[in-house]
Amino acid sequence: MEQLLQQLETHRKDIEAYHTPGAEGAEQFRITYLGTKGLVKSLMGEMKNVPSERKKEFGQILNDFKQFTEAKYNSLKEAAENGQTAAAVDIDLTLPGDIIPVGSRHPISMMRNRIVSIFQRLGFSVAEGPEIEDDWHNFTALNLPEHHPARDMQDTFYISTDPAWLLRTHTSNIQIREMEKGRLPLRIICPGRVYRNETISARSHCFFHQVEGLYIDENVSFADLKQTLYFFVQEMYGNDVKVRFRPSYFPFTEPSAEMDISCQLCKGVGCNVCKYTGWLEILGCGMVHPKVLEHCNIDPEKYTGFAFGMGVERPALLKYGINDIRLFSENDVRFLKQFRGVV
Repeated sequence: MEQLLQQLETHRKDIEAYHTPGAEGAEQFRITYLGTKGLVKSLMGEMKNVPSERKKEFGQILNDFKQFTEAKYNSLKEAAENGQTAAAVDIDLTLPGDIIPVGSRHPISMMRNRIVSIFQRLGFSVAEGPEIEDDWHNFTALNLPEHHPARDMQDTFYISTDPAWLLRTHTSNIQIREMEKGRLPLRIICPGRVYRNETISARSHCFFHQVEGLYIDENVSFADLKQTLYFFVQEMYGNDVKVRFRPSYFPFTEPSAEMDISCQLCKGVGCNVCKYTGWLEILGCGMVHPKVLEHCNIDPEKYTGFAFGMGVERPALLKYGINDIRLFSENDVRFLKQFRGVV
């Protein structure tokens, strides 16, 4: 009995000295002293060890200790609630809110919009189509029949459940779909994402973005194509940019050409992006092949047209002074922040 009384006195001093603030401190106190496995519950279990003649006396002492402990808990709880209320009252609702960081457009989106806007000023309208395409619209209709060697240049990703479907290798599929509608004359620009099975490096990626153009009408010539592209390059890079056309081969155009401009990163001196030549190919172009027109039920004796296609990443590299195409898809916030406020 005397030992229990000494324990109670020690516990009372501990309770008086308890000072852990806040709601967490009050809750911890409740668990330690008033919980189902707390001290008060444990002391109540000691009643069985008290002599019968002193049970009433000890019961009164335990009841006083319990009330003392509950009073301490109530004071801790009230202090925690008052503290929260005071903190809420201290907030000045008239102060300006926290500044929310303003994002920016991705450089690919900015370049795509810039390219499209230039051609829209020449009367081109925007057309879009599916990224998962069938063989006809992606290859065959473009004068690329099965087993044609030129298909090797556009190795892509096929759908395993149906190899006749694939991820498009260019946005030329949109041109075919628009020509099949038979609404002539036709002047469209076709932006979108394309896929090819290529080794990832500073210059190439397994997916990238393209903008292709198509103009079909009577008496369209290669001179019209060149003047259209001269206008685009000067609007994009300035009047001082140098341009050259090189004969090339594409199954869907004849004659065909590659268009190069002087490297805007090294100013023609040579760098890793232009392979130290001072020139960078930015697009392929040519007159639409008569067979492509026939596949779309367009009379090649009456109508002619030109087509061109360019990647969006490469002009963006030149425009914004970026030396690695992989930066566009790494989602590095430090890289993207640089374009805040850029148009």
